Amino acid sequence: MGSAAATKPARERAPRLGAHMSVAGGMPLAVERAVSVGATALQVFVKSSNQWAARPFLAGEPQAFRAAARAAGLDRHTVAHASYLVNLASPDDVLWRRSVEGFGEEIARCSTLGIPFLVVHPGAHVGTGTAAGARRVARALDALFGTRPIKGIRPAAAARGFEVLLEITAGQGSTLGARFEEIALILDRASCSSRLGVCFDTCHALAAGYEFRDARSYRETFDAFDRCVGIARIRAFHLNDSKGGLGSRLDRHEHIGRGRVGLEAFRLILADRRFRGLPMVLETPKGEDLAEDRENLAVLRAMVGR
Repeated sequence: MGSAAATKPARERAPRLGAHMSVAGGMPLAVERAVSVGATALQVFVKSSNQWAARPFLAGEPQAFRAAARAAGLDRHTVAHASYLVNLASPDDVLWRRSVEGFGEEIARCSTLGIPFLVVHPGAHVGTGTAAGARRVARALDALFGTRPIKGIRPAAAARGFEVLLEITAGQGSTLGARFEEIALILDRASCSSRLGVCFDTCHALAAGYEFRDARSYRETFDAFDRCVGIARIRAFHLNDSKGGLGSRLDRHEHIGRGRVGLEAFRLILADRRFRGLPMVLETPKGEDLAEDRENLAVLRAMVGR
């Protein structure tokens, strides 16, 4: 799998640190919020995270978002997160098609906004097994990227260079993505694998049972990822501490340094030159004034002397 990895982006000297921001009031306001906390990366929803319907963009909204992101230096370092309703692994044909069509709309909205990455949880196989679930995910992605068409499903309007990022998951229930081998299986079965990457979530990885909180275990875990998936497949990080411990399968995010991941793991990631220039975003609890984002980002910046 490592030899099939996507081409690495140009690396930068410092990590790109940011947070998930609300799009309340319009997409451009997410950029303003990111700038207000000094972010150099950004994550957003491009539609409601818990409804199938997507509101139409306001007149000029995509253009204003593109311009704001470009002016802030965020245009190549913004990721979108897919709706939580999407289940590309579902064995239920009605839900699967609805998920595929809804996800295709999100791809199109990302491309309209100039967002280069869309993060998605691989989905839940609901008892049909890992292999069957992985086939469903790969089939969905191939249909949307047009490499294996499905009657009645239109390929998504994906911009050139756009990528879908499969997120490492915590392993709750029948969800896919908690083992590196499951990510590799989806990539192996997808004809569109050149358009696919990985988002590494630190909370989820720990909860799934991957140890990376000291130099030795960090090296071993990422070496294992490289052998199984390919290190260059990692295109973004979710930097979240965890309320749950190693192997807890608990998807509960905590502020940086206050959870079970601990500071050393974040130091190791931020010092890893292989990941320089990749968007690294917080998904930690916060209020409307974004004070928690400022505090968490300050903790991370202190680790790299910025």
